[in-house]
Amino acid sequence: MKKIGILFGKERSFPMAFIERINGKAIKDVIAEPVRIDKAMQGEPGGYAVIVDRISQDVPFYRTWLKNEALTGTAVINNPFWWSADDKYFNNCLMTKIGVPVPKTAILPSNELPTDTSGESFSNLAYPMDWESIFNYVGFPAYMKPYAGGGWKSVYRLEDARDFYEKHNETGQLVMLLQEEIVFDEYYRCYCIGGKHIRIMPYEPRNPFHLRYSATFSPSMERLKQMEDIVYRINQYLGYDFNTVELALRDGVPYAIDFGNPAPDAEQSSVGIDNFEWVVETAANFAIEKALDYKPNRDNLTWGEYIKRSATKKKLAE
Repeated sequence: MKKIGILFGKERSFPMAFIERINGKAIKDVIAEPVRIDKAMQGEPGGYAVIVDRISQDVPFYRTWLKNEALTGTAVINNPFWWSADDKYFNNCLMTKIGVPVPKTAILPSNELPTDTSGESFSNLAYPMDWESIFNYVGFPAYMKPYAGGGWKSVYRLEDARDFYEKHNETGQLVMLLQEEIVFDEYYRCYCIGGKHIRIMPYEPRNPFHLRYSATFSPSMERLKQMEDIVYRINQYLGYDFNTVELALRDGVPYAIDFGNPAPDAEQSSVGIDNFEWVVETAANFAIEKALDYKPNRDNLTWGEYIKRSATKKKLAE
């Protein structure tokens, strides 16, 4: 029997629907269930062919446990090694090398010294930073947000340099990004599952949370194809099996705004019934595909083009 497990936190509608959908298909020798961990010993598998990870970004114990599962052959969705290594600043840097438009972005040292460091720990960091060059590059208004993490936590819209200094003083030890504001005409949130199944969803981040998926943008077939190509390219290079990409259209150009969301919102109450049905069905089918392809004692993870091309020393733009 090949077990598909889902590892989750507070969410309920997606995990339960995912399990029910897989088991309802009655695939021979495939069963889905919530992951259960009652012990963890090095080099010992937990018994799952596939695990869908929805929570390890918030629970370090889960993240390192999943690495052992991957080592012993489990197909973990998403790859816990890459997820641990990735961050939003690197994502933007990579996009500049593969032809995906992104806002101008700079990374900033934390406002406060990290725990267990002193000024001497930063011998190689100029003080003060060349703020004038950074501000001229990004421009104002701008957004400041953590270089890792999500959920609109600690996100600031800044009007000018004075506003920046004031808000940066509130960020403590967080490492922040300063990013160009893209004043958009249309905005889309795009699921990508299995690196190939894409759903483009009109989205309005300026609406109240419960109305964000009520946007009425109507892209042409040509525009849909353009966005699908960008979403596909991003996920092929990053190597995520389950991700969302946010695209803001300015003057007809889709800018990738936020595209490292490996545990994206999939609750029915927020994404709506139609989107929920698509993600449950698509995720279930992909997990079944991975389970049927499972071979014990081998690497069953997905690795992105960035890693694969780096390993073979191929150029990114090829």
